[in-house]
Amino acid sequence: MTQKIVFITGATSGFGEACAHKFAANHYNIILNGRREEKLRTVQSSIEQQYGVQCYGLPFDVQDRKSVFEAVATLPEAWQQIDVLINNAGLALGRDLFDEASLDDWDTMIDTNVKGLLYVSKAVLPYMIPHKKGHIINLGSTAAKEVYERGNVYCATKSAVEAISKAMRIDLLAHQIKVTAIHPGAAETEFSIVRFKGDENAAKKTYEGYEPLTAEDVAEVIFYTTTLPKHVCINDLVLTATQQANSVYFNKKS
Repeated sequence: MTQKIVFITGATSGFGEACAHKFAANHYNIILNGRREEKLRTVQSSIEQQYGVQCYGLPFDVQDRKSVFEAVATLPEAWQQIDVLINNAGLALGRDLFDEASLDDWDTMIDTNVKGLLYVSKAVLPYMIPHKKGHIINLGSTAAKEVYERGNVYCATKSAVEAISKAMRIDLLAHQIKVTAIHPGAAETEFSIVRFKGDENAAKKTYEGYEPLTAEDVAEVIFYTTTLPKHVCINDLVLTATQQANSVYFNKKS
């Protein structure tokens, strides 16, 4: 296998699925991860037919440490030379005040957004280190930059992603591995539907009055960071819609 390989977590929707299409369109072979195996197979089939690249489906839940390490260890030798890892799997649950928030929601966000990212990175690094190259892209959020009302633990998990990315960048210098944290603002994907626990009307209101980012916008920027010369690394990048300045300030038209 001579084409480059990208490993994408949470590849069955949103940024992950958009990244799969973007990288496949640029002749990468794709390792696709997701919890929903049926959806994973659908995305895999679509990409292989549309772009003529190879895909390897690797279904597991990033929250499950044992499953992560067992699944990554099963990669055939031809799929082990991973060029890019996109730690995309993540979610927000609830928009509750701190004292009213669900402990289960907190656990799920911490286990997915923080621990899942750590597990997958730790499992994949042994495939990158011997080659003295590789690029890890961690999906953060503008929520890492400003804490906002009812954001509490979601903001905390994305702040953790920012700190972990900085730590990775320092600790992996000797291995010449790039680490980039990407912090998108409001983007219209399944994200808000998940956050509002299936309430599509509440999710839709989030994007009223302005044009939000799309998953494809974010995938475009992620791909760009991988196209730079070997000696150039974007460490931290924030992107928002033109009508959004940060997590708090928007210019919404009535």
